[in-house]
Amino acid sequence: MPVVTDRRGLAELRRRSADTLVVGLVNNMPDAALQITERQFRDALSAAAPDRTVVLKLFTLPEIVRGDAAMAHIRSTYEPLSALWGGGFDGLIVTGAEPRAAALPDEPYWSSLVKLVEWCEEHTTSTIWSCLAAHAAVLYLDGIARRRLRDKLTGVFGCKKVTEHPILAGMRARWLVPHARYNDVPQSALTANGYQVLSHSPDVGVDMFAKQRDRSLFLFLQGHPEHDARALFREFRRDSLRYLKRERSECPTLPRGYFDVRTGSAMEALRERALQERDPELILDFSTAEARGQFVHAWREPAVQIFSNWLSYLTEQRVRERVRVRTFRTIPVGMALGRSHPAEHSDPGMFARSEW
Repeated sequence: MPVVTDRRGLAELRRRSADTLVVGLVNNMPDAALQITERQFRDALSAAAPDRTVVLKLFTLPEIVRGDAAMAHIRSTYEPLSALWGGGFDGLIVTGAEPRAAALPDEPYWSSLVKLVEWCEEHTTSTIWSCLAAHAAVLYLDGIARRRLRDKLTGVFGCKKVTEHPILAGMRARWLVPHARYNDVPQSALTANGYQVLSHSPDVGVDMFAKQRDRSLFLFLQGHPEHDARALFREFRRDSLRYLKRERSECPTLPRGYFDVRTGSAMEALRERALQERDPELILDFSTAEARGQFVHAWREPAVQIFSNWLSYLTEQRVRERVRVRTFRTIPVGMALGRSHPAEHSDPGMFARSEW
């Protein structure tokens, strides 16, 4: 069923349906991608939750610079980050942001992000850290610094399952994932600090990895399974326009494994023209090529499976917590406080049921 955005309080949402999963999306993407990112995650969760009720609550780090239109949208649709601290969320998704500083700790939102990482450890069942947010989280938690790649890694790549894990239940041995990034975290540093690599590719390095933090399973994504079919094209067009406007020195390369032959040839021809002419007006021809192109959402099925497994994990942990609470409440007060021995009670199984 569709995932809905709801700004009502958590207590009211729980009264409405005790089985509702409440997921927060901390969307830190730049203005041009703000609403697109909302839609991508909402669509992915909706496809992954045909028989579940999922409420999506929207947040953003307040220090991220926004234009007037984006701020108006945030005021009408998002909640202040302070509303998050009350807890009650089953899961959280934290997106990356467009970097402004050379080092992540120098970003204006770093202190808020650090507070968010610490809060998630104790107040979520699981948190997904996407792209730059994944790099920032492992840097803060374990001092793992990301490394700059020689060229931008962009395209659709085949990634292979490395280990069995609940998040990978039902996944084939190999699947496609979009990646679009300038940085990477080394696998050796991750494994040395207790992270479990879930999927990997010779082309992209580590794709997904995980680590249990206090009561929360942290899931880290260097790729973008939530991307829609045209997302990589939009990013390629954006980078091309920045080159044409001389805001960046290098003309972007085409995303690997993404375009069909006809569309790829058209894009390569436009890239060659951009190298020769460097006229911002050329960007209009990119839009024409997009209209004629074919974009296949080849990673849709595995992406839905990953998010479905994540929601199943949240549901399973919710059920376990209910059982734990109910079991604790059946224990006589004296036992719960440690004032008596289990042998003194008529039900010998009672104490065993309270052990977790």
